[in-house]
Amino acid sequence: MSQRDGFGSGFVAGTIFGSIVGGIIGAVIVSRQTEELTAESAELTNGQLKTKKVSPKQRQMFVSDDEAMEVETARRSLEDKIAQLNATIDEVRQQLGNVNGGSTQSVNDRSLTPDS
Repeated sequence: MSQRDGFGSGFVAGTIFGSIVGGIIGAVIVSRQTEELTAESAELTNGQLKTKKVSPKQRQMFVSDDEAMEVETARRSLEDKIAQLNATIDEVRQQLGNVNGGSTQSVNDRSLTPDS
């Protein structure tokens, strides 16, 4: 019982200590990343290699015809595979219903009768 007496205060102290250490480590990591990004942008500016960043939404608007065809082909292929999976799932459900002796009647359609 003596071990449980200091559990609450030790837990709170550990939580506070862990959050402080975690915050310090997080701040150090973020500051290093921002320094690296700042150094990279300075190098690009000095070397006149400025590139305009394009957001993913804008990039989707400028898709070439070949890429559009590839995307359409991939989409159709995925739709076909999904249809095959749905058909297989239906077959397995039907087989399991037959194995378990269940009827094809849904649970909601069955009438509720009291046990005699």
